[in-house]
Amino acid sequence: MLTTIAAAAILAAPTSTEVTVYNQGMGFIKEVRVAKLKKGSQSMLVDNVAQLIDPTSVGFKCLSNPGSVGVLEQNYQYDLISPESILSKSVGKKIRLTRTVGTQKETVTGTLLSSPTAVVYSGKGEEFSYNGLVIRAEDGRIILSPQGEIDVLEMPEGLISTPSLIWELDSDKDQDAQIELSYLTQGMSWNANYVLTLDKDLTADVQGWVSLNNQSGMSFKDATLKLLAGEINTIQPPKAEFMAMAADSNVRRAKGGGQMAEESLFEYHLYTLNRPATVRNKENKQLSLLTGDDVPVKKQIIFDSMAGYDGYTPDEGQVGTGQLSPLVKLKFVNDEKSHLGMPFPAGKVRIYSRDSKGSVQFLGEDMIKHTPKDEKVSLNVGRSFDIRADRKRTNFTRVSGQRVRETFEIEVRNRKAVAETIYLYERHWGDWKITEKSDNFVKEDSSTAVFELKLKPGEVKTVSYTVETKW
Repeated sequence: MLTTIAAAAILAAPTSTEVTVYNQGMGFIKEVRVAKLKKGSQSMLVDNVAQLIDPTSVGFKCLSNPGSVGVLEQNYQYDLISPESILSKSVGKKIRLTRTVGTQKETVTGTLLSSPTAVVYSGKGEEFSYNGLVIRAEDGRIILSPQGEIDVLEMPEGLISTPSLIWELDSDKDQDAQIELSYLTQGMSWNANYVLTLDKDLTADVQGWVSLNNQSGMSFKDATLKLLAGEINTIQPPKAEFMAMAADSNVRRAKGGGQMAEESLFEYHLYTLNRPATVRNKENKQLSLLTGDDVPVKKQIIFDSMAGYDGYTPDEGQVGTGQLSPLVKLKFVNDEKSHLGMPFPAGKVRIYSRDSKGSVQFLGEDMIKHTPKDEKVSLNVGRSFDIRADRKRTNFTRVSGQRVRETFEIEVRNRKAVAETIYLYERHWGDWKITEKSDNFVKEDSSTAVFELKLKPGEVKTVSYTVETKW
């Protein structure tokens, strides 16, 4: 090994660990370790750090005697021990090859001229193929890509078992210093998933889950686990001091005995697991985020024939006509009155309902964005099977060059055995005005008129209106 590594004292294992994971695929690690320091300058090896660490983000602080210890130099060593790396650093040195020739064992001692491009285990005993290996034997033979066991007579310098930091520290006295180490690492991510189970009385049970994935190359045992929801700017790497800063905020517990406490942090939301957790490398972990029981839910059946169009200009052609299938939405409010009131991180919501025998059946799924408390949540579930509509344009008149008059008819059919409320979203752009109508509507915004229909079981109803548009 390198002299600096061999001579360095080893920083003790962490006495406490805090892991904060971000939506953007990175983690912030904060550890407290004890260092036995002598007065003056010395080397310190910090092993067991994440393989995907950003060395430029490392923060150092002496907690026990602030200001008494300084970091003069830092090196990140990540040249790990492997057969390939050992042989690569042994070029020009003596090695010993043991191989089988016929039925006899042969030992060849020589100088390694070229390291292998690959080391392949044959699966027969201890036989290895060293592709690309070149040895000059002491008797002058040149041996190419031999098969057998190789003894390296001298361990090369500069190889380590795990990625490590090497610090050159300066202490103003002999001491057992408590050191806070913090750094950013790639390879850690999390996302939220929700389960909404609908009851017949249009209430729902909501469960939120966190899926945490660790590919950082390091496991973290009994850590304080935190998840930050929000879109942070990572063009300039965030400073460790900012990430570790405690917020002066109102900490809320998840409803229904969830495992997470939530608080505001700057313009984000921070979720803290209320027990220690072990986050293993190459592990996907699920944790309970929140629960809400008997959440009032409103169902809406919506015909929106012009959804997706933006600024359509009417002409002799037709769009949004023909047979229509309505979209089914579920809506609820994320507030304490609805037995919720905890900010929802963005994620996928899967919707279920119980059948007549009490079994849970899958209805559909949708994505939600980051949703603060007291905001509405709207979910697209699917399309109704038993409700249909036909939309047609019965008249088109060009009043002038940039002014037209159109008449539409929408026949809506409720083939269900129960009454339903149907919403027709009719969209127009430019300067438009409905001049004639069969039913009342609400102008929801500058481009949307909403007709609300209450249909009895088996009822068929036709809505018609005339609109004039100019632009």
